[in-house]
Amino acid sequence: MPTIVFEGRIITIDTVEDTDKAVKALSGETIIGIDTETRPSFKKGIQHTVSLIQLSTADTCFLIRLNRVNMPDSLISLLENKNITKVGLSLHDDFQALSKRRKFNPGAFFDLQKYVKEFGIEEMSLQKIFAIVFGQRISKSQQLSNWENDVLTDKQKQYAATDAWACLRIYNELKQSKQQ
Repeated sequence: MPTIVFEGRIITIDTVEDTDKAVKALSGETIIGIDTETRPSFKKGIQHTVSLIQLSTADTCFLIRLNRVNMPDSLISLLENKNITKVGLSLHDDFQALSKRRKFNPGAFFDLQKYVKEFGIEEMSLQKIFAIVFGQRISKSQQLSNWENDVLTDKQKQYAATDAWACLRIYNELKQSKQQ
């Protein structure tokens, strides 16, 4: 199976001011892909807080480094916005992890794991769902990398952007096939 990656613009954000600009850019969207990344722990009982939130349109993905900016008011506003649907996978887990940084009331979220069941897809991982829908593979090689490194590598950025964009792409494809 061929491997696919997000080929749009990837904008890494590590200031509150740039977070505000990203949220403003996304405020005109009606639907975006969302995902999070957390620094892995290889010791029993140790869990890290979410390091990165990815917010993607069809052609641009914002990688907001929560370990640098935490959860600014503008980001909370976006997450609570009921006019912008945020499409992701296993969102309940993301909500719990994000709320450890700062409490918020999720608005207009759409979990693909529930939606794909309507199409007879029983797989729950993004990689498998994407392969079933598109016949293409998403690499997961960066999943266990350190998302709190001083500088994210190009491979980390590509991986993170691809995950959020893939959620949006799956949703759009399934929605379109349902309407036909």
